[in-house]
Amino acid sequence: MAATPEGKVKSKGIEIFKKYKAYYFFPASNGYGRAGIPDAIVCYKGRFLGVEFKAGYNKPTALQEREMMEIHKAGGSSMVVREDTLNQLEEWFDGVRAW
Repeated sequence: MAATPEGKVKSKGIEIFKKYKAYYFFPASNGYGRAGIPDAIVCYKGRFLGVEFKAGYNKPTALQEREMMEIHKAGGSSMVVREDTLNQLEEWFDGVRAW
């Protein structure tokens, strides 16, 4: 998975998921799902998180932004994670752990 710049960010994200022993999966994009779904779906201590991985200064598409907003409206969390924001992913886990 780590062959692309985004794949490298995903690999580091997986390391963080495993560190916290979170449940996670990467939805298959095979035409049967909805467009814009985050790259990773995570559950940790009963909290829902959608993670969209991006490399460099890439931004989420309008569909991805819409899906992340819908997650927030439903009471979950979502975030865009890049190489320079992996610490925010860990901060989310630490915040849930402390809750």
